[in-house]
Amino acid sequence: MTNIYIVGIGMTSFGKYLNRSVKQMTSEAVNSAINDAECKLSDIDIAYFSNAAQSVLEGQATIPGQIALRTMGLQSVPIVNVENACASASTALDMASTWLKAGRGGIALAVGAEKMFHEDRDKMFSVFDGGWDIHNSKKATEALLHLGVGVDDPDVDNDDNAQRSIFMDVYAALAKYHMKCFGTTQEQIAAVSAKNHEHSQYNYLSQYQKAISIEEVLAARKVSWPLTLPMCSPISDGAAAAIICREDELYRFDSKKAVKIEATVLRTGSDRKPEEFTKHITHVAAQQAYEESSLGPDDMDLAEVHDATAFAEIQQIENLGFCEFGEGGHMSISGETRIGGNIPINPSGGLESKGHPIGATGLAQIYELVTQLRGDAGKRQVEGARFGIAENGGGFHGVEEAVACLSILSRC
Repeated sequence: MTNIYIVGIGMTSFGKYLNRSVKQMTSEAVNSAINDAECKLSDIDIAYFSNAAQSVLEGQATIPGQIALRTMGLQSVPIVNVENACASASTALDMASTWLKAGRGGIALAVGAEKMFHEDRDKMFSVFDGGWDIHNSKKATEALLHLGVGVDDPDVDNDDNAQRSIFMDVYAALAKYHMKCFGTTQEQIAAVSAKNHEHSQYNYLSQYQKAISIEEVLAARKVSWPLTLPMCSPISDGAAAAIICREDELYRFDSKKAVKIEATVLRTGSDRKPEEFTKHITHVAAQQAYEESSLGPDDMDLAEVHDATAFAEIQQIENLGFCEFGEGGHMSISGETRIGGNIPINPSGGLESKGHPIGATGLAQIYELVTQLRGDAGKRQVEGARFGIAENGGGFHGVEEAVACLSILSRC
């Protein structure tokens, strides 16, 4: 089977942009990737367009990719729309890679764009309402609350009940369960947030670029205990893109900039029990990705993980095999996951600080890995980086994400 390479990457800055459209952000990210690859739009054989919120917020449904990409000049070639919750963009990359491996063409574009910030806050937050089983939400809520029984909020009377995504309550429940099972502390969760905000001050594309301390994270406004505001990913707008090619097309590009896709794995969750940690969707997907690439967690030089909350990073570094189950909190506060540590996690700043435009997030992770593997990350560079892994999850079903998509990349 032929090898697939990333030859061009592009990304907008992430933030809240009332006056920027999906079309504009798509054009910026794609043109940036085209310029990086030193190719033309007409070289692309197929495009996969990722978006999850535009149909809810704008009513642009069913053909968002055709609208956004034809506007900037991409015509006649197949354009496939991808919606897979927060894992939409990584799914687009997985599908584009699979299409090339099947021999259907030589060069593909994967692009994700999302405009989430909206003047109508109720409408804005409604985007998240469909990310779990809406027909079973009451039962699901009760089950999640039960996970945290015995782990009480020490400041239960100081809750402002501010508007938030339902997923913050989901992650809070999972964090409480982890605390109950393994003794994880709020300070350890805060250490993840402080580390990611420290990393993002060196990323000029990040939504937030200011370092904050563990103490400041703990003192911030409570969202859903044990989570405070800096521990949670923000509402974001932005886009990211990647141009990939088959090995027999690599001669058309600068091979010194090319990054090899060692594996992409896409999985759906299962009806596991909460205590069956080894059956977690990400852990199972990671084992498959490591097997496909003939690599393992010890080979990875860095990782970009789906830290929709700081607790999620603790959970995912365990699932990826960087530590034993239950040791993620200890590992996070030890400094091992900082740039310069044993396995830097989210050198980009992660979703918490870089931002989380849900339809673009997976490809933003790929943008960071490619930048790192090329040695172009500046002050946030992981020295000697050769292998990197990205974990992108989406939705929620049962006691875990509904979907997970993992990618392993290597420097050529």
